[in-house]
Amino acid sequence: MSRFPHPLWALPGRRVASWRSRLAGGAAAFALWALAFGGATVLDHHVDLANQAMLFVSASVLASIWLGAPAAFAFALACMLSFNWGFVPPRGSFTVDLERHAVLLGAMLVVSWLIAGLVWRLRAQAAAARDAARWAARLQAVGEALRDSADPSAQAQPIAEALAALGGASAALMLLHDELPPADVAEMALWHGEVSDDERAGLWLCLRQSQPFGPGTGRHGEQPAWYLPLRSRGASYGAALVRLANPESANDADRARAQALCDLLGVALQRAALARQTEVARELAQTQGVRNALLASISHDYRTPLAVILGAASSLQTQGERLSAVQRERLAQQIVDEVEQLSRMTDNTLQLARLDAPGVALRLDWESAEEIVGTALAHARRRDPQRRLHARLEPQLPLLRCDAMLLSQLLDNLVDNALKYSEGPVELVARLQAPGEASSLPQVVMSVRDRGVGIAPAERRRVFEVFQRGVAAPATRGAGVGLAVCRAIARAHGGELKLRARAHGGSSFELWLPVEPAPAPEGAHA
Repeated sequence: MSRFPHPLWALPGRRVASWRSRLAGGAAAFALWALAFGGATVLDHHVDLANQAMLFVSASVLASIWLGAPAAFAFALACMLSFNWGFVPPRGSFTVDLERHAVLLGAMLVVSWLIAGLVWRLRAQAAAARDAARWAARLQAVGEALRDSADPSAQAQPIAEALAALGGASAALMLLHDELPPADVAEMALWHGEVSDDERAGLWLCLRQSQPFGPGTGRHGEQPAWYLPLRSRGASYGAALVRLANPESANDADRARAQALCDLLGVALQRAALARQTEVARELAQTQGVRNALLASISHDYRTPLAVILGAASSLQTQGERLSAVQRERLAQQIVDEVEQLSRMTDNTLQLARLDAPGVALRLDWESAEEIVGTALAHARRRDPQRRLHARLEPQLPLLRCDAMLLSQLLDNLVDNALKYSEGPVELVARLQAPGEASSLPQVVMSVRDRGVGIAPAERRRVFEVFQRGVAAPATRGAGVGLAVCRAIARAHGGELKLRARAHGGSSFELWLPVEPAPAPEGAHA
């Protein structure tokens, strides 16, 4: 749990420092009085009384820098009396010649008191300025901690400590989980600190009214604590209980500071709530967008294969006896081809919808790269009677922790695209890439390479987007989701799918998969 720097609300330490400063100030004042008395003694019979009195006035002025107002006034009076006793005739008594010395002693005391009052007022203003600066720095630290925290409730404990220091006792916080419930249910909020039943009811009332109450607020002033809402723009997201050590002496400045802390937390809670709502809305919009796109794809791209299947099946049904064996075989093969195409489009569409859904879980297991490549090779050979596809694997490839069915579908899509968009040979290459700058783990790279016309530079950036189809072979059919599905499968495995243009024409689609450390065989000993 993060803490705010410079916990200036450490009250016991401040009391110790205050007593030490008072003792030091008293010692300095006594030293100044001693210097003034000694100086006046040395100058006695050499200067007049007015000049001797200035020594005591100067001592009073300097002492007021360290002393508080009552002590400074008392010190000025002591300086005047000691001057009267030791230097004003008749010496050794407090008797004053009203005509000759009363005005001098009175002016000496009044001037000392006026300067002491002015110095005390300046000290009070300077202390208030320092206190305001410290409080501004504290609020800035709170704001930065809340800004950098993904969960504002993690900062509730330090804020409760700061509130407790302001009140002089203890504090508690109530943070809403979500929206304000219709009834006061404790489980709908997160609680920091112990509260009684009455205090819990007061916190709910403060939250619902979104107004503070307690001493100095004008509402329920008889309460021994402040109830402060965690306010934000247009709503409150919790409430704070600040117990007061002395409710009668509670001041508005401390309450304003406590409310400022609460408002900072309230704004952070509102920001977190809006972020959650935005994420939910984004997921819903993404799901709805994928659903709409898939429906549009099904309604448009599925019509052609269904029409071909229906036409071929109708011909076999109505004209089967009049067709030759070669014609019937051609129609049957046409049905098979279109069904396979339709099945592939359906698989890609369903996988895209599943992988785009939040929280998708893969069926991971330790699989052999050779078997995955072999499965894709076997599927492609059924669609490639010319046997243009060739596989080349590096020996002793490591095991992959993956969903073998999804990776097979990825390679099947890449191979199908390569055969469809090029007329030359197609290579399926698997190799091991050592760790480097791109990754601290070794990676298995599976590449599908062709020597076709390639992909134009303007299209390379959009080639993995949904419903993007290449223009190199406009006669081919498809929904344009194959490469989008491939990229989604790669990223779901923690890898990446990359496109690289080949030097002498064609494209290379490369699947980069990180290699996790394989588990030790059962029964193996360390």
